[in-house]
Amino acid sequence: MEEDDVTIREQNFHSQVREYIICFLLFAVLYIVSYCIITRYKRKSDDHEDEDAVVNRISLYLCTFTLAVSGGAVFLLPFSIISNEILLSFPRNYYIQWLNGSLIHGLWNLVSLFSNLCLFVLMPFAYFFLESEGFAGSKKGIKARILETFVMLFLLALLILGIVWVASALIDNDAASMESLYDLWEFYLPYLYSCISLMGGLLLLMCTPVGMSRMFTVMGQLLVKPTILEDLDEQIYCIHLQEEALQRRLNGSSSHTYIRGSFTYQLTKELDNIINQKNKLERRKKASGWEKNLLYPIVMLILLAGTTISVIMVALNILYLLVDETAMPKGSTDRGIGNTSLSTFGVVQAVLEIILMFYLMVSSVVGFYSLRVFEGFTPRKDDTTMTTIIGCCVSILVLSSALPVMSRTLGITRFDLLGDFGRFNWLGNLYIVLSYNLLFAVVTTLCLVRKFTSAVREELLKALGLDKLQLSNSPADPESGKLSANGHQKTL
Repeated sequence: MEEDDVTIREQNFHSQVREYIICFLLFAVLYIVSYCIITRYKRKSDDHEDEDAVVNRISLYLCTFTLAVSGGAVFLLPFSIISNEILLSFPRNYYIQWLNGSLIHGLWNLVSLFSNLCLFVLMPFAYFFLESEGFAGSKKGIKARILETFVMLFLLALLILGIVWVASALIDNDAASMESLYDLWEFYLPYLYSCISLMGGLLLLMCTPVGMSRMFTVMGQLLVKPTILEDLDEQIYCIHLQEEALQRRLNGSSSHTYIRGSFTYQLTKELDNIINQKNKLERRKKASGWEKNLLYPIVMLILLAGTTISVIMVALNILYLLVDETAMPKGSTDRGIGNTSLSTFGVVQAVLEIILMFYLMVSSVVGFYSLRVFEGFTPRKDDTTMTTIIGCCVSILVLSSALPVMSRTLGITRFDLLGDFGRFNWLGNLYIVLSYNLLFAVVTTLCLVRKFTSAVREELLKALGLDKLQLSNSPADPESGKLSANGHQKTL
């Protein structure tokens, strides 16, 4: 009997060690990929080792950790769905025994824990540490900056806890809720993360429809469009003549010191635009036939099909919510993975759900950077400050943490939320979930209709003569107003 107990304890020990190793390897891969992405966009600095360089390096490591956690949140639900289908297809395979419910639940709990840690501790620390200089009168150095950072974190924590305390006291004023106000671990943190999750869901609701319509434009810029009744050689020749003319005028203006700097800047900007147009035309000319005539239509059809399927699934989920209570998103504490398939069509539907989840995530990121409010967070290669990188990491973390909740709320998948992701208070409110689905379907449809009818609307405006009412966006000279198309100054 004692030998059996020892054997069970050994098995549990080895299972725990195996899960820790798998989690570490998965996170190591995500960390390396995140580090490569951030260093690609981070502004290059000199190799001089000083105080600011150490602070930047620490902030870089914290941002990399946060971006890796965001990647884990994105892959969390797809990994769980595909693991469930694999265990159903190969229930007694020796080589996949490591893939079990305990590992899946552990990954969900770790992602939830690290998301809270990054959102409430690491990212505020990175920002305050980057902006700190030390208190007035104290000796400058890393220790002084760390002290100021911890003081700022403490004040921020008091402010957030006070806001949550007041908000929860106003919303729930019964005796049980008043007693729970003094429970930090069991009430404050879940309630706070639930609010952040709701804000992330609303941010996804705002960004994803915009990103879905924007994806057509982005892919149109990345791919080569079909050449129909166009003479690329003639266009390249005309662009080349314009480039030579602008180059001669720019060389002539540089030899005269009395010419205004704004005029030279205007010529330089026009020359850059001409060069970009020439590069695009040359790329279209060098592209192969299958890339111009086959790849572009296929990608556009895939984007349209993905958007259409998403809207149809959301519409069906709205009907399920009205007639069936089990369609409501809920959490699950069952550790049994691989018992039943949650997809009607098995592996095929599971793969489709995973593709749609990644499509939603990519669309939300594209839509986020397309909004005017967040245009300042757009990263630029080798020219992005650490403050902007911190803002990008926080934004992506909020979006990715809300992705599993959004996918389950919209009915993209029937896989129940695990860990703390299923403990959000607003998931049990039918009105919030139903309104969320309706808004997503309506806004996505309106964005697509607006996207595909923009050309028709422009032609109608031209036919009615209303396009002349639009103001020009060309740069203006501060004294004379505008510059004409050929670069000469207009007189008032």
